[in-house]
Amino acid sequence: MSLVVAAQKEIMGMGMEADWARVLGRLRTEFDDSIYNSWFKPLALVNIEDGCAVMAAPTRFMRNWLESNYADRIRHVWRDENSDVSDISFIVLSGFTTDSSSEAAGAERQSSSYDAADIKTAHKQKNQTTGVNEVAESEFGAPLDPRFTFDSFVVGKSNELAYAAARRVAENDDVHFNPLFLHGGVGLGKTHLMHAIAWANRSAFPSRRVVYLSAEQFMYQFVSSIRYKDTMSFKQKFRSVDLLMIDDLQFIANKQSTQEEFFHTFNALIDHRRQVIISADRSPTDMEGIEERIRSRLGWGLVADIHPTEYELRLGILQQKANKIPEVDISSSVLEFLARKVTSNVRELEGALNRMIAHATLIGRPITLEMTQEVLQDLLRANVRRVNIDEIQRRVADYFNIRLSDLLSARRARLVARPRQVAMYLAKQLTAKSLPDIGRQFGGRDHTTVMHAVKRIDELRLADSVLEEDIQHLERILGT
Repeated sequence: MSLVVAAQKEIMGMGMEADWARVLGRLRTEFDDSIYNSWFKPLALVNIEDGCAVMAAPTRFMRNWLESNYADRIRHVWRDENSDVSDISFIVLSGFTTDSSSEAAGAERQSSSYDAADIKTAHKQKNQTTGVNEVAESEFGAPLDPRFTFDSFVVGKSNELAYAAARRVAENDDVHFNPLFLHGGVGLGKTHLMHAIAWANRSAFPSRRVVYLSAEQFMYQFVSSIRYKDTMSFKQKFRSVDLLMIDDLQFIANKQSTQEEFFHTFNALIDHRRQVIISADRSPTDMEGIEERIRSRLGWGLVADIHPTEYELRLGILQQKANKIPEVDISSSVLEFLARKVTSNVRELEGALNRMIAHATLIGRPITLEMTQEVLQDLLRANVRRVNIDEIQRRVADYFNIRLSDLLSARRARLVARPRQVAMYLAKQLTAKSLPDIGRQFGGRDHTTVMHAVKRIDELRLADSVLEEDIQHLERILGT
């Protein structure tokens, strides 16, 4: 190949990457972060050949889902960004990474055998079949995030049990607690631990078959197997794995057929001493819309709660993140300020730090307390007295040692009624929700019930020192 031809190909490659970056940028603005990170970010542009933009997905499930749900929109964006592109195609290629910051990843992409013949074959198959390009086979689970490892997980009092249990499961092939059930609020590290378990288990036991996916993906694969009359294949796939991890189990609440299949899959794996790990936003006993037999079995093993982060843990997370970016100077006073003010969850905390770093890098201003307050004023306002009713209900139930379902039930026994009134009172004091909104979240109660609870607790706080201490303690737990 002449130098001229090589140079021309390099220039064409740069143009493709620029087009792809613009396409991704458009998709990121049009869809929320969860959709973008789940479906678009893992894609890699392979080539543009004969007017067809060929993109690689790491799993067959992801390829099929993109074909069914987002292909038209992606095709339209491609045409806007490059008029030479008239069609798109998805292929499955395992083992690639889209982490453009990694030199190794770049070298891997450059050395991959994505030649013109492969692309034409994939495009031809797409036009001749139903859109299933069997270029390469892959696992049926979701891709793992390389950032989510045990080394990058910061441990504190709020998550130490979950972390210890996760490491035990990941590094041992015979664990006494099965299943492991992780539960906690949004952005507290459940998914991070799930990915970390998968990475560590694959490293310790290379021959084991490890599958991680969300409950939503489990459901869609099950529904697809019914639609295409291939349920036997579905059963064989999921019941032959060595370690099955299902994230956000609450998604299958009130979905009876999916729960039925999950129940039988769960039993089959447990009976064959295969490890199962589940995560959800609340404990098995408090999961509404989930069959009793499933909730009972989920409690067989170890149930580990991940609590909201305390100040020390938030500061540790910020310090770890800041240490990875030595070129940006962030003072300890700024990190301490963020750890005190952004208390909702780890995801929002990291987002705040990323905003500061981006602002400092793009504008060239040093990161000071004044600059932090200016750049993050919207986030800081949102975190003032910020707490949601779900969190209040869970904390009150835990504090008074009652079930969350009892707190939301029609029971009027004093053991339940007083904590319910306390929870309603705190919901009114600590959130911006109206009385009708609060009533709806307490089992569909009328706003007058909430009004009565607030008035009653106001009166009792003056006369009952024990109740006053209880409420003050709950307010501290809730970070207000």
